[in-house]
Amino acid sequence: MSDPKQKYPEAYEICEKFMLNKQHMDEIVNRLTKEINMGLTRDTHPRATVKCFVTYVQELPTGNERGKYLALDLGGTNFRVLLVNLINDRDIDITGKTYAISKELQEGSGIKLFDFIARCLAEFCKEHKMEQSNTPLGFTFSFPCKQVGIDNGTLVAWTKGFKAEGVVNQNVVELLRDAIKRRGDFKVNVVAILNDTTGTLMSCAFNHRNCKIGMIVGTGSNACYVEKTANTQTFDGYLSSTKPNMIINCEWGAFGDNGVLDFIRTSYDHEVDKQSINPKKQIFEKCISGMYMGELVRLVLLELMEKEAIFKGQTSQSILIKGKFDTSFITEIESDQPGSHRNAALVMDRLGIRTNNEKDLGCLRFICETISTRSARLAACGLVCLINKMNVKDLTVGIDGSVYRYHPNYHRLLTENMNMLLKGSVKFELVLSEDGSGRGAALIAAVCAK
Repeated sequence: MSDPKQKYPEAYEICEKFMLNKQHMDEIVNRLTKEINMGLTRDTHPRATVKCFVTYVQELPTGNERGKYLALDLGGTNFRVLLVNLINDRDIDITGKTYAISKELQEGSGIKLFDFIARCLAEFCKEHKMEQSNTPLGFTFSFPCKQVGIDNGTLVAWTKGFKAEGVVNQNVVELLRDAIKRRGDFKVNVVAILNDTTGTLMSCAFNHRNCKIGMIVGTGSNACYVEKTANTQTFDGYLSSTKPNMIINCEWGAFGDNGVLDFIRTSYDHEVDKQSINPKKQIFEKCISGMYMGELVRLVLLELMEKEAIFKGQTSQSILIKGKFDTSFITEIESDQPGSHRNAALVMDRLGIRTNNEKDLGCLRFICETISTRSARLAACGLVCLINKMNVKDLTVGIDGSVYRYHPNYHRLLTENMNMLLKGSVKFELVLSEDGSGRGAALIAAVCAK
């Protein structure tokens, strides 16, 4: 590609603010390490931004787990109920159903939300003739939770657009059990609560024994990793536990909530944050995840259009609307073959701008690449921080989420940037985790039921 600095000077001037060099990245790794240590330490935990919650999951799958388990996966606008049959260490049979959660339920009363979940769970159990089976169930609840037991998780704060009343500071497992009790027409045994990163790690570890990290880059971003139990001071039994390891749910989306990432944030990041439903919260996530990447591109585009530096003479109502530039558009635009801008033209057409101007469409792609490259670099910093923390030389990282799954270059960008930071000192493999929130939840249920 010809030099974008020469080709799109105005766009380059803006995009340069999003570009991270190795010095920035090393500094981010150092700062995140400090925050993680604060989260793990009892005295500093209350004021830590990266909470490093104990998951109470101390054992990884052995590959010998067998039997039927239920999984309930709530982490966004849809939730799923799954029946997972662990046949042998290779074959896992999964049947499931997805249910949409309306905006009313997301923002209404918590009791109504959990009653709805219980209703769907009841329907599913009836369909599979297992109403009275009392099957062990793993509950994937992908919102920040403080756990005080494997089946006791208190919601710290809603994220991802949810704000149902009466749920924050409550044990969500109890809310689910109460809703099931209110119905009284079926029995399940809720044995564990986990978040999607823990599920991702468990699911990947079933086939990759050296999986030590689970990461999500989708609507949100978070990671968990295997820590030595002796380092997890917020766990009461941290010194007396006979089990050497503990999965820690970092909740790294909140990294930077205390200002330590301000040195790399742009005016566009501040704008996205200000317009969000949780200003000044989840700062790292807002620089990385799918919920925000498209909006960053839209803000950059708007400014360039106002300066008439791109799509000159073209206007569109759509582009003026917050959230109209979906992150999936970035994936489509970057999937164009070299020299072709077919997808880019189609995306702009959908937004009410008809153009075949090669230079403008090339510029649009450059903006998208800038935003997704920064996302991958920040995620790489996070992973390298955890790898250094565990001091391992060979591991697998299980990854899930729409950005990692569908973006054409994300895997490559992560790998390249991790190698640059680790200088080849660690052998790692990044693996797309197969349905962590479903399969992983069932595996935790299996490990607990054992």
